[in-house]
Amino acid sequence: MDFTAQLQAYRNRVERGLADLVPPAATRPARLHAAMRYSLEAGGKRLRPVLVLAAADLFGAREADALPAAVAIECLHTYSLIHDDLPCMDNDDLRRGRPTAHRQFDEATALLAGDALLTLAFQLVARHYAALPAVCAALTREIADAAGSEQLIGGQMEDLLAESRADATAAELEFIHLNKTAAMLRAALAAGGLCAGAGPAELELLRRAGRHLGLAFQIVDDILDATADSATLGKTAGKDARAGKTTYVKVHGLAASRGHARAQSEAAIAALRALPGDTAFLVALVENMAVRAS
Repeated sequence: MDFTAQLQAYRNRVERGLADLVPPAATRPARLHAAMRYSLEAGGKRLRPVLVLAAADLFGAREADALPAAVAIECLHTYSLIHDDLPCMDNDDLRRGRPTAHRQFDEATALLAGDALLTLAFQLVARHYAALPAVCAALTREIADAAGSEQLIGGQMEDLLAESRADATAAELEFIHLNKTAAMLRAALAAGGLCAGAGPAELELLRRAGRHLGLAFQIVDDILDATADSATLGKTAGKDARAGKTTYVKVHGLAASRGHARAQSEAAIAALRALPGDTAFLVALVENMAVRAS
């Protein structure tokens, strides 16, 4: 397997899906749709939609085309980034290597663009899986649970509450990372499995892999925020430390954080290898995520 070529092929599918399934920038009101497109088209790793497609391919994508689900997941992720960067949240000026949505447009437009992308995610699921009601319902439940007040949004709330707290615990930090980051990675892998007709045991392994991958990914992000520059990150480096945010590096230190990242990556790989089929691409993807902070 040529991992780099396969990853690029998946990313190309995602870009085509975004081009085809998201309203054009000229759609009225044009400023809103231009802001949505601006944030979506800024690039990024496309990790979450790639996970959807790769998980579906693992099972032969035998039930439904996974691309609309992949685009829905990317819309949700991008909405969360737009809102995360707002002045009332992290107040950041740089995302994916260019000005954040509220800097490029204005705060109100960025807020509405995020709202619209969140809503579009569920429109895509409803529109493209209506002929498969069981798949449609399962995807809606999986994605909505991950994006809701007890997971993604709840993790963001806990993250805000933990800012500048010197006494934040390791358990509180894990709650933030499990919900703010890992929930959507877990949902991405499960969504791919649902599109492909994976069974309950297979879905549970996908969710387990996503949970561990999400923790590894966020720990690596915390490490990079402390060690890399803004050009490498595509966002403002060192901002977490300056804001006093609760991170793995703050709670555990740099060396221990690297050890935690390796352990979570190994747990994700173990879950993937327990799945049927050729998991080489997904395993390589986890390994590549882990070495970013080595």
